[in-house]
Amino acid sequence: MNEMRERFGKKPDLNALLLLIGVQELGQGAGPFTKEQKQDLMHIATCRLFSLSGHYALDHVDAEGWPHYQLVRPVPFANLKEQERMLKWHMLEYFDAFMKEDE
Repeated sequence: MNEMRERFGKKPDLNALLLLIGVQELGQGAGPFTKEQKQDLMHIATCRLFSLSGHYALDHVDAEGWPHYQLVRPVPFANLKEQERMLKWHMLEYFDAFMKEDE
């Protein structure tokens, strides 16, 4: 988070991090993106993060390069706060793996 704060000038919130991960997973650069595309990018990020615990799997990448995920098993958390906590945990795993790739 400190590195991102330094890079972007402010501490990113959960939605900003989801957007960042979605852009990374799309692999087509920083945009510009429409509001709908930004929502799709956040969905891609959510699926990618929950794929770390086996809840989603990459199904295919469409002709425009957008990844599509398939639900493998439902996310078992009863409320949004628990899902958000799991997303944050997976973000740490995701960024840790990403940083190791850069080394």
